[in-house]
Amino acid sequence: VQLQASGGGLVQPGGSLRLSCAASGSIFRIDRMAWYRQAPGKQRELVASIRSDGVKDYADFVKGRFTISRDNNKNTVYLQMESLKPEDTAVYYCNADLKINFYAVSTNWWGQGTLVTVSS
Repeated sequence: VQLQASGGGLVQPGGSLRLSCAASGSIFRIDRMAWYRQAPGKQRELVASIRSDGVKDYADFVKGRFTISRDNNKNTVYLQMESLKPEDTAVYYCNADLKINFYAVSTNWWGQGTLVTVSS
């Protein structure tokens, strides 16, 4: 199983970016998908999550600015980021709880991270 994140880059304050993360490999079912971020010198923190039934949760610091969504047919999770601030600068990681077959327990997987830099 692999989680491949993309879409990071350099953006000016107030700008927008859309991150994508596609899961591939032997996947039976993906339950929760999420985005985390880690800024230099700080701990990794949850940004947003979305369950298989579509229920979403957001960290307070992104509410109203970021939107998480998923395409179950493509095993892909997205993060639409608006009104970006310099403090949003971080490496963004996708994360998923998934089962590789019917009999397996759900396990947690991480993507490789994509860098988002918000600067003028």
